[in-house]
Amino acid sequence: VGGFLGVVMKTGAIHAGISNVIRKLNGREKRLIPILMILFGLGGTTFGMWEETIAFFPLLIPIFIAAGYDSLVAVAVILLGAGMGTLASTVNPFATGIASGFANISMGDGILVRLAMLVILEAIAIWFVMAYAARIKKDPSRSYVADTMGKHQKLLSELNDDQKSGEEVILTRGQKWTLTLFALTFLMMIYAVIPFEEIGVPFLPTLGWWFPELSALFFTAAIIIGLCARLKEDELTDSFVNGAADLLGVAFIIAISRGITVIMNQGLITDTILHWGESFLTGVGSITFSFSIYLIYLVLSVFIPSTSGLATLSIPIMAPLGDFAGVGRDIVITAFQSASGLINLLTPTSAVIMGALTLGRIPYNQWFKFSWKFLIYVFLISVGIIMLSTIIF
Repeated sequence: VGGFLGVVMKTGAIHAGISNVIRKLNGREKRLIPILMILFGLGGTTFGMWEETIAFFPLLIPIFIAAGYDSLVAVAVILLGAGMGTLASTVNPFATGIASGFANISMGDGILVRLAMLVILEAIAIWFVMAYAARIKKDPSRSYVADTMGKHQKLLSELNDDQKSGEEVILTRGQKWTLTLFALTFLMMIYAVIPFEEIGVPFLPTLGWWFPELSALFFTAAIIIGLCARLKEDELTDSFVNGAADLLGVAFIIAISRGITVIMNQGLITDTILHWGESFLTGVGSITFSFSIYLIYLVLSVFIPSTSGLATLSIPIMAPLGDFAGVGRDIVITAFQSASGLINLLTPTSAVIMGALTLGRIPYNQWFKFSWKFLIYVFLISVGIIMLSTIIF
């Protein structure tokens, strides 16, 4: 992805495209926030769009900076938009699907509860991000990352030069082709990872692509775009290598974050915590059970950020315990995926969180300061919905 973006940036199409987008929006940039967050939320709730979001950060961060916001707004639009979708997964086969299979129930069980949770939490997330964006637009000094915005200075100075000159940046024919291929590459990525058969859309073929195939997609697209833009051989290869180098730090961060999970699993620490949870839940009442299992999944999700991995390890144990407590297995699944989705927005063991913050040049402590109040709201609302559904159903 880094190499692909490096080639696209070399053509000048991104810079020209951003200038044109900002000019056409003409003060209506805030409309991007709800539109994009809803789209990312739909991706999260349908096919678990989370790791795939990494490709969008280098694209959207410059757009929001050019619109007068900071990099934190761009990161929050993606993380909180997609995060609320995965937290309230309705038909996500990698969370709800796998968990339902181990619980021996239909993926449709509990879908109305999860749909209500999705609508409520996505709306609150949009309000939260828009409120912060409006505040820093009015007073940039109130930005949580005001001290680090200088790292984006090159982009800011280029865009400011465009505005001062008063000249309209015209997209050349070659740049228009580049942006078209650029958009098609991302659309292909989204289509290729959606498991249509598993979410009830059998008339569209499921490609089942993942990181190897997506790497080949971005590599091939980089070459095609370079050739269409008539880049010289050394320009194409140098821009690809330099773009890949820009994301090398992100790759190391992701590997280190994943390493924590590997150590926890190989050292049987995760199994010990799971055993304690099983012992704690035995014999409790339905309300206490629904609240307690949410808390247990909050702890487990720190050590197992992967929703599919957590479902595989825990649901065969936790779902039958719900039967003895009088709690439906669908409620156990809702507690599992909402707790996991909440923690994955904060834990430093989440590769996506750490990668996104690295790309946005946002210190982790600033992300914590920005998001902790919102995540408390998410915790209270999701727990409330789960306990209410325990009483009703």
